Amino acid sequence: MNATTSHELPPHVPETAFGKWFLHTRTWTDHVLERALKDLDPLLQPRRASYPVVIDVGVGWGRSLKKLRDRFHPQRLIGMDVDRQMIQASAREADAEGVRAEFLHGSASRIALPDASVDLLFCHQTFHHLVDQHQALREFFRVLKPGGVMLFAESTKRYIESWIIRLLFRHPMEVQRTAGEYLAMVRGAGFEVGPDAVSYPFLWWSREDLGIAERWFGIQPPPQGKREETLINLAAFKPL
Repeated sequence: MNATTSHELPPHVPETAFGKWFLHTRTWTDHVLERALKDLDPLLQPRRASYPVVIDVGVGWGRSLKKLRDRFHPQRLIGMDVDRQMIQASAREADAEGVRAEFLHGSASRIALPDASVDLLFCHQTFHHLVDQHQALREFFRVLKPGGVMLFAESTKRYIESWIIRLLFRHPMEVQRTAGEYLAMVRGAGFEVGPDAVSYPFLWWSREDLGIAERWFGIQPPPQGKREETLINLAAFKPL
């Protein structure tokens, strides 16, 4: 049976109706979520056979829960979201998939879990929604056990400030950051991120033209190092 816990929330920027709908599509599940997990897999080194306590901060419609269970074999799987509607939807998704999970209705800047209680924290396309990113990172660091890992997959300022994203979604624009700024922020919070634990995928959906120039006309995008990155994925460890 899936349990839900609720806590008082600090201010946040509500998502648009389109944004909530998009999180329920196959495009999101296959091209955004699954693609991020596949990209993060080789970055997680060393990798354990099992991570006993796993939390998804910003669980949305719960499409991640079965994927996290099957990859990381947790004994305790937690989905957290600031939106009560998403928590309810995630609980239904977990039940439909036969996934045993529990849920927290709360903000990333105040996680209702004890210190050093989590083995793996999944933060996928959530961080750029957060108003107080520094406090959220402090909370991530606090709840992780020494040696625990944060899997971090985010869209950068370049993507969030594009016209199509401004049109369809809502974000706290004053806190958006470049890939380099996100990496520096994570390291500055005390996490260890090795040089081989970071990737910068330049996926079609993260480009202003949705990849049309490449797919329709064969125009190749600029190589890494000669473009402004739209995505950053990384595995960050809390030191032992």
